[in-house]
Amino acid sequence: INPYVLITPNKTRRNQLQESKLSFAKKELDDLEQWKEEHRPGPIKLVPQRLGGKESEAQARQKQQMMLMQSKYQQKRKREEYVKAKKAAEEAEVLKKKAIQREKAERLEVKKRQQEMQRREMFLEDQYYKTNELLNRLDLGLPKSDSCQIANRGPESTAWTRSHTYKQALQEDENRRLEEMKQEQRRKAELMEFKQKQEEEARTRAHQNEQRRVNNAFLDRLQNKMQPNSIYQPGYSG
Repeated sequence: INPYVLITPNKTRRNQLQESKLSFAKKELDDLEQWKEEHRPGPIKLVPQRLGGKESEAQARQKQQMMLMQSKYQQKRKREEYVKAKKAAEEAEVLKKKAIQREKAERLEVKKRQQEMQRREMFLEDQYYKTNELLNRLDLGLPKSDSCQIANRGPESTAWTRSHTYKQALQEDENRRLEEMKQEQRRKAELMEFKQKQEEEARTRAHQNEQRRVNNAFLDRLQNKMQPNSIYQPGYSG
Protein backbone atom coordinates (compact mmCIF):
# COMPACT_ATOMS: atom_id res chain seq x y z
CA ILE A 1 0.00 0.00 0.00
CA ASN A 2 1.41 3.37 -1.10
CA PRO A 3 1.04 6.03 1.55
CA TYR A 4 -0.28 9.43 0.44
CA VAL A 5 -0.80 12.79 2.03
CA LEU A 6 -4.06 14.66 1.79
CA ILE A 7 -3.61 18.41 1.51
CA THR A 8 -6.66 20.50 2.20
CA PRO A 9 -7.32 23.34 -0.31
CA ASN A 10 -6.40 26.88 0.61
CA LYS A 11 -9.54 28.93 -0.03
CA THR A 12 -7.80 32.24 0.51
CA ARG A 13 -5.14 31.53 -2.09
CA ARG A 14 -7.77 30.42 -4.58
CA ASN A 15 -9.81 33.58 -4.06
CA GLN A 16 -6.72 35.72 -4.55
CA LEU A 17 -5.96 33.99 -7.89
CA GLN A 18 -9.48 34.51 -9.13
CA GLU A 19 -9.45 38.18 -8.15
CA SER A 20 -6.12 38.70 -9.92
CA LYS A 21 -7.50 37.14 -13.12
CA LEU A 22 -10.62 39.28 -13.04
CA SER A 23 -8.61 42.45 -12.48
CA PHE A 24 -6.29 41.59 -15.38
CA ALA A 25 -9.26 41.02 -17.75
CA LYS A 26 -10.85 44.28 -16.64
CA LYS A 27 -7.62 46.14 -17.30
CA GLU A 28 -7.45 44.70 -20.84
CA LEU A 29 -11.03 45.78 -21.58
CA ASP A 30 -10.30 49.28 -20.32
CA ASP A 31 -7.19 49.49 -22.49
CA LEU A 32 -9.24 48.39 -25.55
CA GLU A 33 -11.90 51.04 -24.93
CA GLN A 34 -9.21 53.68 -24.54
CA TRP A 35 -7.56 52.62 -27.82
CA LYS A 36 -10.89 52.78 -29.66
CA GLU A 37 -11.53 56.25 -28.25
CA GLU A 38 -8.12 57.45 -29.34
CA HIS A 39 -8.40 56.02 -32.86
CA ARG A 40 -11.99 57.05 -33.57
CA PRO A 41 -12.28 58.62 -37.09
CA GLY A 42 -13.06 62.28 -37.28
CA PRO A 43 -15.82 64.03 -39.24
CA ILE A 44 -15.79 63.64 -43.05
CA LYS A 45 -15.35 66.85 -45.00
CA LEU A 46 -16.19 66.62 -48.77
CA VAL A 47 -16.09 69.33 -51.37
CA PRO A 48 -19.66 70.01 -52.57
CA GLN A 49 -20.25 68.94 -56.18
CA ARG A 50 -23.14 68.59 -58.60
CA LEU A 51 -24.67 65.13 -58.83
CA GLY A 52 -26.84 63.43 -61.54
CA GLY A 53 -24.58 63.95 -64.57
CA LYS A 54 -25.05 66.32 -67.48
CA GLU A 55 -28.30 64.74 -68.79
CA SER A 56 -31.77 65.93 -68.01
CA GLU A 57 -34.54 63.73 -66.64
CA ALA A 58 -36.24 63.44 -70.05
CA GLN A 59 -32.99 62.37 -71.68
CA ALA A 60 -32.40 59.82 -68.91
CA ARG A 61 -35.93 58.46 -69.34
CA GLN A 62 -35.46 58.25 -73.11
CA LYS A 63 -32.13 56.49 -72.67
CA GLN A 64 -33.69 54.06 -70.21
CA GLN A 65 -36.53 53.37 -72.68
CA MET A 66 -34.05 52.69 -75.47
CA MET A 67 -32.07 50.35 -73.26
CA LEU A 68 -35.29 48.50 -72.37
CA MET A 69 -36.23 48.18 -76.04
CA GLN A 70 -32.75 46.94 -76.88
CA SER A 71 -33.02 44.41 -74.07
CA LYS A 72 -36.38 43.17 -75.41
CA TYR A 73 -34.95 42.97 -78.92
CA GLN A 74 -31.97 41.01 -77.64
CA GLN A 75 -34.26 38.61 -75.78
CA LYS A 76 -36.41 38.18 -78.89
CA ARG A 77 -33.33 37.52 -80.99
CA LYS A 78 -32.10 34.98 -78.44
CA ARG A 79 -35.47 33.23 -78.55
CA GLU A 80 -35.40 33.17 -82.35
CA GLU A 81 -31.87 31.80 -82.33
CA TYR A 82 -32.93 29.16 -79.80
CA VAL A 83 -35.93 28.15 -81.94
CA LYS A 84 -33.75 28.09 -85.06
CA ALA A 85 -31.12 25.97 -83.34
CA LYS A 86 -33.81 23.60 -82.02
CA LYS A 87 -35.36 23.30 -85.48
CA ALA A 88 -31.94 22.67 -87.02
CA ALA A 89 -31.27 19.97 -84.41
CA GLU A 90 -34.64 18.34 -85.16
CA GLU A 91 -33.96 18.45 -88.92
CA ALA A 92 -30.52 16.96 -88.33
CA GLU A 93 -32.12 14.20 -86.26
CA VAL A 94 -34.67 13.54 -89.02
CA LEU A 95 -31.91 13.44 -91.65
CA LYS A 96 -29.95 11.09 -89.45
CA LYS A 97 -32.94 8.76 -89.11
CA LYS A 98 -33.54 8.94 -92.88
CA ALA A 99 -29.90 8.08 -93.49
CA ILE A 100 -30.21 5.11 -91.14
CA GLN A 101 -33.36 3.94 -92.90
CA ARG A 102 -31.70 4.42 -96.30
CA GLU A 103 -28.71 2.44 -95.15
CA LYS A 104 -30.99 -0.34 -93.90
CA ALA A 105 -32.86 -0.35 -97.22
CA GLU A 106 -29.57 -0.53 -99.13
CA ARG A 107 -28.37 -3.40 -96.96
CA LEU A 108 -31.70 -5.16 -97.49
CA GLU A 109 -31.43 -4.60 -101.23
CA VAL A 110 -27.89 -5.99 -101.25
CA LYS A 111 -29.08 -8.98 -99.24
CA LYS A 112 -31.94 -9.56 -101.70
CA ARG A 113 -29.53 -9.38 -104.62
CA GLN A 114 -27.21 -11.85 -102.94
CA GLN A 115 -30.11 -14.21 -102.25
CA GLU A 116 -31.28 -13.84 -105.86
CA MET A 117 -27.78 -14.62 -107.12
CA GLN A 118 -27.62 -17.65 -104.83
CA ARG A 119 -31.00 -18.87 -106.06
CA ARG A 120 -29.90 -18.33 -109.65
CA GLU A 121 -26.68 -20.21 -109.07
CA MET A 122 -28.60 -23.04 -107.40
CA PHE A 123 -31.06 -23.08 -110.32
CA LEU A 124 -28.26 -23.18 -112.89
CA GLU A 125 -26.49 -25.91 -110.94
CA ASP A 126 -29.69 -27.92 -110.66
CA GLN A 127 -30.38 -27.39 -114.35
CA TYR A 128 -26.86 -28.51 -115.16
CA TYR A 129 -27.29 -31.67 -113.10
CA LYS A 130 -30.67 -32.39 -114.70
CA THR A 131 -29.21 -31.84 -118.17
CA ASN A 132 -26.38 -34.22 -117.43
CA GLU A 133 -28.83 -36.73 -116.00
CA LEU A 134 -30.97 -36.46 -119.14
CA LEU A 135 -27.96 -36.90 -121.38
CA ASN A 136 -26.85 -39.89 -119.35
CA ARG A 137 -30.31 -41.43 -119.63
CA LEU A 138 -30.29 -40.81 -123.35
CA ASP A 139 -26.85 -42.40 -123.66
CA LEU A 140 -28.00 -45.42 -121.67
CA GLY A 141 -31.18 -45.71 -123.75
CA LEU A 142 -29.42 -45.77 -127.14
CA PRO A 143 -29.17 -49.13 -128.98
CA LYS A 144 -25.88 -51.01 -128.93
CA SER A 145 -25.29 -50.73 -132.69
CA ASP A 146 -25.81 -46.98 -132.57
CA SER A 147 -23.55 -46.77 -129.56
CA CYS A 148 -20.81 -48.64 -131.39
CA GLN A 149 -21.19 -46.45 -134.47
CA ILE A 150 -21.08 -43.31 -132.35
CA ALA A 151 -18.03 -44.60 -130.52
CA ASN A 152 -16.32 -45.35 -133.81
CA ARG A 153 -17.09 -41.86 -135.11
CA GLY A 154 -15.11 -40.17 -132.35
CA PRO A 155 -15.74 -37.70 -129.49
CA GLU A 156 -16.99 -34.86 -131.73
CA SER A 157 -19.72 -37.06 -133.24
CA THR A 158 -20.71 -38.24 -129.76
CA ALA A 159 -21.00 -34.66 -128.49
CA TRP A 160 -23.00 -33.63 -131.54
CA THR A 161 -25.31 -36.62 -131.11
CA ARG A 162 -25.84 -35.76 -127.44
CA SER A 163 -26.55 -32.14 -128.27
CA HIS A 164 -28.93 -33.13 -131.06
CA THR A 165 -30.72 -35.62 -128.83
CA TYR A 166 -30.94 -33.06 -126.02
CA LYS A 167 -32.37 -30.47 -128.39
CA GLN A 168 -34.90 -33.00 -129.66
CA ALA A 169 -35.90 -33.81 -126.08
CA LEU A 170 -36.29 -30.11 -125.28
CA GLN A 171 -38.34 -29.63 -128.44
CA GLU A 172 -40.57 -32.55 -127.52
CA ASP A 173 -40.96 -31.19 -124.02
CA GLU A 174 -41.86 -27.77 -125.44
CA ASN A 175 -44.34 -29.32 -127.87
CA ARG A 176 -45.87 -31.29 -125.05
CA ARG A 177 -46.28 -28.16 -122.93
CA LEU A 178 -47.79 -26.29 -125.88
CA GLU A 179 -50.22 -29.13 -126.44
CA GLU A 180 -51.16 -29.09 -122.78
CA MET A 181 -51.69 -25.33 -122.95
CA LYS A 182 -53.86 -25.74 -126.05
CA GLN A 183 -55.91 -28.42 -124.34
CA GLU A 184 -56.28 -26.21 -121.29
CA GLN A 185 -57.42 -23.30 -123.47
CA ARG A 186 -59.83 -25.63 -125.27
CA ARG A 187 -61.27 -26.82 -121.97
CA LYS A 188 -61.64 -23.22 -120.80
CA ALA A 189 -63.40 -22.30 -124.07
CA GLU A 190 -65.74 -25.28 -123.78
CA LEU A 191 -66.49 -24.41 -120.19
CA MET A 192 -67.15 -20.78 -121.13
CA GLU A 193 -69.42 -21.87 -123.97
CA PHE A 194 -71.26 -24.23 -121.65
CA LYS A 195 -71.75 -21.44 -119.11
CA GLN A 196 -72.99 -19.05 -121.81
CA LYS A 197 -75.39 -21.71 -123.06
CA GLN A 198 -76.74 -22.26 -119.54
CA GLU A 199 -77.15 -18.50 -119.03
CA GLU A 200 -78.96 -18.22 -122.39
CA GLU A 201 -81.28 -21.08 -121.48
CA ALA A 202 -81.95 -19.51 -118.08
CA ARG A 203 -82.76 -16.17 -119.72
CA THR A 204 -85.04 -17.91 -122.23
CA ARG A 205 -86.89 -19.77 -119.45
CA ALA A 206 -87.24 -16.57 -117.45
CA HIS A 207 -88.58 -14.74 -120.51
CA GLN A 208 -91.05 -17.54 -121.22
CA ASN A 209 -92.22 -17.60 -117.62
CA GLU A 210 -92.67 -13.84 -117.63
CA GLN A 211 -94.59 -13.99 -120.90
CA ARG A 212 -96.76 -16.82 -119.57
CA ARG A 213 -97.45 -14.83 -116.40
CA VAL A 214 -98.42 -11.75 -118.40
CA ASN A 215 -100.69 -13.79 -120.65
CA ASN A 216 -102.35 -15.48 -117.69
CA ALA A 217 -102.91 -12.15 -116.00
CA PHE A 218 -104.43 -10.73 -119.19
CA LEU A 219 -106.73 -13.73 -119.56
CA ASP A 220 -107.77 -13.46 -115.92
CA ARG A 221 -108.66 -9.79 -116.32
CA LEU A 222 -110.55 -10.53 -119.52
CA GLN A 223 -112.46 -13.35 -117.87
CA ASN A 224 -113.35 -11.16 -114.89
CA LYS A 225 -114.70 -8.49 -117.22
CA MET A 226 -116.76 -10.93 -119.30
CA GLN A 227 -118.15 -13.06 -116.45
CA PRO A 228 -120.76 -10.58 -115.04
CA ASN A 229 -122.21 -9.91 -118.50
CA SER A 230 -122.58 -13.64 -119.14
CA ILE A 231 -124.23 -14.36 -115.78
CA TYR A 232 -126.58 -11.40 -115.30
CA GLN A 233 -128.00 -11.09 -118.79
CA PRO A 234 -131.72 -10.19 -119.20
CA GLY A 235 -133.92 -13.25 -119.36
CA TYR A 236 -131.29 -15.48 -117.87
CA SER A 237 -132.76 -18.14 -115.59
CA GLY A 238 -130.59 -19.76 -113.11
